[in-house]
Amino acid sequence: MIRRLGPDEWELLREVRLRSLSDAPDAFASTFEREAGFDPAVWRERVAAAAWFVGDDGDATIGIVSGRRDPAYPELQRHLNAMWVAASARGTGVATGLVDAVVAWAAADGATELTLGVLRSNQRAVAFYLKCGFAALGEHFFLNDDPTRPVDIYRRDLTV
Repeated sequence: MIRRLGPDEWELLREVRLRSLSDAPDAFASTFEREAGFDPAVWRERVAAAAWFVGDDGDATIGIVSGRRDPAYPELQRHLNAMWVAASARGTGVATGLVDAVVAWAAADGATELTLGVLRSNQRAVAFYLKCGFAALGEHFFLNDDPTRPVDIYRRDLTV
């Protein structure tokens, strides 16, 4: 089941985000050590500042993703961020459900496009996002300014 986190679910956000950082430390721009030190006020702000969605298998939360507005992006664009699915749930449809939830949120929020960044070296994720209708923009940046870690930008048109 995929659902959106409520404003009071900052503790669940914290727990799943820290699991994602622990499980895939090279996939994100942050670290477990950094975010484990955040106080509750930071987590409350984070859950309120974005549309966070989780995947649940009935026993545990097995995936997470956020959809967000960002001042750096145009008015009609939203950004998919912080995507993670537990290893045990990969290939089960949870990831597709999480992306679909962000797509629906972005479209309902008036966006005409959704962007995301993915490490070029993560070919499984690249193939997945292409399958979900994203296309490479031919733009990139370096994760944490590390030239060995290019992140390619992908875009999905929400008007079709």
